[in-house]
Amino acid sequence: MSRLLQRRFLCSRGSSNSNKNSNQQQWKVKQVTKSNFSEALEEIKKHIQDSDFIAVSSQKSGAFSAPWRRVLPFDTPETAYCKAKDAAEKFQLFQFAVCPFSIKESKVIAFPYNFHLFPRDELNIGMPAYSFSCQTSYLTSMAREGFDFNVCIYDGISYLSRVQESSAKDRIGNPISRIHPVKSSLAQSVADSVFLERTRSRVRHWINACKDPIPKKGTDDALIKSLRKLILGEMFGSRPCMSIDICSERQVELVLEMLNEFSDLIGLIIPDKSGGPKAVRVVLTSSEEDKKLLERELENIEEEENKRVRGFREVIDAVSVSQKPIVAYNCLNELTFIHSKFLAPLPQSMSEFMCSLRFAFPCILDVNHLLKEIGPLKKAKNLPAAMSYLKRQFFAPLDMEIPHQGFSEQEHEGKNHGHNVLRITHLFAKLCLILKVTRDSNETVNDDLNNAMESYANNFNPFCTSVQEPIDGEGMVWMDNTRKVSTEDLAFLWGFRSGMSAGVLKSIFRGSHDVFSEDFEVRLVDKSCAIVVFWTPGSAKVLLNVLGSGAVGSDGLTEMISEGLRGAGYELYKRICRLGLWESDLAESLDRALEEPIPDVLGADSTKDLSEIYWSNDVIKLEDL
Repeated sequence: MSRLLQRRFLCSRGSSNSNKNSNQQQWKVKQVTKSNFSEALEEIKKHIQDSDFIAVSSQKSGAFSAPWRRVLPFDTPETAYCKAKDAAEKFQLFQFAVCPFSIKESKVIAFPYNFHLFPRDELNIGMPAYSFSCQTSYLTSMAREGFDFNVCIYDGISYLSRVQESSAKDRIGNPISRIHPVKSSLAQSVADSVFLERTRSRVRHWINACKDPIPKKGTDDALIKSLRKLILGEMFGSRPCMSIDICSERQVELVLEMLNEFSDLIGLIIPDKSGGPKAVRVVLTSSEEDKKLLERELENIEEEENKRVRGFREVIDAVSVSQKPIVAYNCLNELTFIHSKFLAPLPQSMSEFMCSLRFAFPCILDVNHLLKEIGPLKKAKNLPAAMSYLKRQFFAPLDMEIPHQGFSEQEHEGKNHGHNVLRITHLFAKLCLILKVTRDSNETVNDDLNNAMESYANNFNPFCTSVQEPIDGEGMVWMDNTRKVSTEDLAFLWGFRSGMSAGVLKSIFRGSHDVFSEDFEVRLVDKSCAIVVFWTPGSAKVLLNVLGSGAVGSDGLTEMISEGLRGAGYELYKRICRLGLWESDLAESLDRALEEPIPDVLGADSTKDLSEIYWSNDVIKLEDL
């Protein structure tokens, strides 16, 4: 009864979104859970191989733990990566949508799948995750959209990253890991020769006993059967087998070398509790056909074991093996999650992250960077708005074909999630038509992208486009009228009275000192801290010196300094991001970095960061997710 109540409590009833257009209401995304994962895996592997591109999108348990810890317009690639890394390590993936697709002139053929995930410890080894964080606004939005938390928790697909899989196999071992005969290159010692001869003699007697005909029934039939069973030993299915105890890796090599002498034997490793080999199980086959049959059986067993251990990561591996271009929206956010959950722990620096990522995904395309090429989108705050803008401004008719994929009863009831991946697919295809960025007609899916497409690939710089993904009700996004500014001309100020707006701060600063006689801008980063940008080089340094000395002529600014106004340059901000000093307010992090010197193990010169950002004068409020 309590289980039923718990499941009902976790259910959420969502209302339909009246803003969806008729075309998008017809889009269906195949929902995949643990119950139909094996079937869907085989389908999507084929679609991945046959496609030209693969779009990805995810639903997470959150994106940032404090307003200033989201990626902001004044972040450089390195500080943006530090923030994305923090989010990927704290929050969890609940859904991951994958859409292999191809563009044929003005037609898109797409095969969308939405995988429901949950980091369940199915192997009882404490992986993939003991715990994770949730952001209340994200959970509220998911519940409003009809997200079924029961499906996520009870039928979500688990997974292990590549590093976790390696660790798991070392801990749990594989009871039927096949070994292939090899020729040892080391000279045999006396002990090796004795072990090898005894093992060879034992195996030969065992093979002969297995192949001897069964005697006719007689008075001593029961005794003979008992002795025969004792000699033949165990059975591997319907085939006789025997175990050879080993004490070292060297003895494993000797057994492998000995198996070369027998054409009808297959060797399997039996691991101990630590994952190391403790014995070699030798299986006797009756013929060459029987040996091939057993090899196929072992391959199937190993494949099923890999699926059980890897879980959803089988899909990520299939995408990686295909080497197809990955299309996403806000790639830095998406790919840090993918790297953290499915590949390995995230590296410390952006350059290391990019290097590691390219081994798995050599070409990544962010629709944000394609959007930048068609000019500023003043009113395009999210994916649907961007699509609507393109439809109004450009004539580029595009048909979206989604072949029937055998949708489940849940999908026919209307519980269909993961539509963002189709919006990304549609938007990318539309942009390709507008910008005339497509594959050459004579290219095959395995060819490299042409030069036009390559110019947009693997660009993870933050805020180089005006369109940003909506965050929550308190979100702010700088949009048009961007100007390039050096990070040396930025200053962070905190310690001012609570409730002061950016306009009030700017009015107090204006005229308080010569440094504010030139053009400057003030923006609130969060309720505790503001950032000031100077368009005259060197002004930020002058301001910080003034704050340090307290020699200010203005009564208003002097009063603020006496009340605790403090300032710092961009280098301190970079340092707190690099060291992960993630307090709830930026002011607390800045104070901590100033008052409690913490050794920077990376060093000031360990991260080569850009010295310029793109500043914008326009600010908009985002009212919904």
